[in-house]
Amino acid sequence: LTPSLTPNPFVYFFPVQPVRDTGFSEGGHAYPATDIFAPIGDRFVAVTSGVVDFVSYQDRWDPAVNDPNLRGGLCVAIIGDDGWRYYGAHLSKIAPGIARGVRVKAGQLLGLVGTSGDAAGKPSHLHFGISPPTYPEDWHTRRGEVDPVPYLIAWKHGENLTPALPTPTPILPTFTPTP
Repeated sequence: LTPSLTPNPFVYFFPVQPVRDTGFSEGGHAYPATDIFAPIGDRFVAVTSGVVDFVSYQDRWDPAVNDPNLRGGLCVAIIGDDGWRYYGAHLSKIAPGIARGVRVKAGQLLGLVGTSGDAAGKPSHLHFGISPPTYPEDWHTRRGEVDPVPYLIAWKHGENLTPALPTPTPILPTFTPTP
């Protein structure tokens, strides 16, 4: 992460409020995401301003079926004005008025931390993922494709740090030498 001399036009909030109740660490998943541990009922807020992309209002998780699309239980994803998708899962409640297509402001209540989905019987937490936008039902991308930890640390300290675009892998031409 490299500091920029250009002022950041986006405002960011740590996704769980109050921040003092939270704890998180790197790892724990086979993909880039983290669990932010907090008491049931703590607020899950919009990390930045944007538009609600996806909402799951019902916890339809069934461990006997193990449908990955339903593992998040009650969950919300927004597409931030910065172009990134921010996803929070395992909520205990979705905030009133939160629906697909609704514009939200940075820090606005999206839901409450809980143990829905495959977090049932586990400590209460918010599964938090950052990814590029795709179609709303794309659970594989939605769960997280960018390591959120450096951004969570910055946001926890009040720094407005925008997730960086991934470094592209150069595509080199392949050729077969002629004999």
